[in-house]
Amino acid sequence: MTTTNGAELLDELHAALTRYLVMPSPEAADAVVLWIAATHAQPAWAHAPRLVIRGPEKRCGKSRLLDVVEATCHEPFITVNSSPAAVYRSISEDPPTMLVDEADTIFGPNANGNEDLRGLLNAGHQRNRPAKRYDANTNRVESIPTFAMAALAGIGAMPDTIEDRAVVVRMRRRAPGERADPYRHRRDRPGLRRIADRLNTWLRADLDTLENLEPAMPVEDRAADTWEPLVAVAEHAGGTWPNRARAAVLALTGEAASSDQGSIRIRLLMDCRAIFGNHTAIPSAVLMDQLKADPEAPWTTLGKTGITAAKLAGMLREFDITSANIRFPDGTQSKGYQRAHFEDAWARYCPPPEQETSQPSQPWSERDGTNPWDGTNRPAKTSRPALTSIGTAGTAGTPTPLIRVTGGAA
Repeated sequence: MTTTNGAELLDELHAALTRYLVMPSPEAADAVVLWIAATHAQPAWAHAPRLVIRGPEKRCGKSRLLDVVEATCHEPFITVNSSPAAVYRSISEDPPTMLVDEADTIFGPNANGNEDLRGLLNAGHQRNRPAKRYDANTNRVESIPTFAMAALAGIGAMPDTIEDRAVVVRMRRRAPGERADPYRHRRDRPGLRRIADRLNTWLRADLDTLENLEPAMPVEDRAADTWEPLVAVAEHAGGTWPNRARAAVLALTGEAASSDQGSIRIRLLMDCRAIFGNHTAIPSAVLMDQLKADPEAPWTTLGKTGITAAKLAGMLREFDITSANIRFPDGTQSKGYQRAHFEDAWARYCPPPEQETSQPSQPWSERDGTNPWDGTNRPAKTSRPALTSIGTAGTAGTPTPLIRVTGGAA
């Protein structure tokens, strides 16, 4: 019996992939190769990473990449026109690989009736997250497995809940001079399926070994959960693949972090941090005006007149941040927010700020009259200002005690 050389087999898959596609980076190509291989060992994994294939426009190679994935993955299951019931019933303890083309139609603003499929894609990232359905015929509640690896291709970003559980590959149109062989399903798929069969034979023989692998990961938490099956396959293959796998992890997670603003609530925290600068308190009206002053921020689009005091308060309350009556140094009193109430949320939810030179705060007494505060003392890098507080405390003599919401999740 011939022993399969895993590294050579991954090299062969890599050569096939890059024959038909111009990938955005070598790390992206390696990640896709390892993701495809990992589909053949799904019973060994605790998590089922998604593969998100996205591009800014049509003709970026998204569907072509999904064609190659379909030809080389474990038991491809196309879900474009499948009913949610059919998808649920197709998932077993040894699940197929779900493939969704034009996934933006599932998550876009006009995507009605896809809640079940969206729920499946979210829940199926981790084992032991079954869907519960009531069967009227048997008068019993059924537990339906959801665990399955899935690849989704579409225009634009997928929801945060999907991309946070995914290997994200950002495709782009070929530049002049970049060439790839045309892919023909009838002619080329049989050869790719032979690679798939060999991947399956190799990895299925070692499921116990793969299940017990605990490779050293260069990332933590959910990113480690998502990438661990790919790094485990690379470790099992040997050769250059372990180093290439970890390089892909760092490259693609770094790319995601640099371009991701997170949820709109995280964006609000970061923008508030930029506006606060070194001030200890800010009136609510000034905070809203400064939020809406950024033409590229989403705050002017929340309602007819942009973000309101009620909307701002509701979003910040999720982080146990509330407004209060604050007396400012000029003797005026108004609703506002204290910097101290933001600092815990900034530390927990926002990326660490870069080292910057602190700038002295302009007194809030100058916000009226001849020298209104216009935000010119904000740090130059508005997305990541320093967290040091130099200004004079603005809450002395406040007659109304500050109210903190307690009991919220950190």
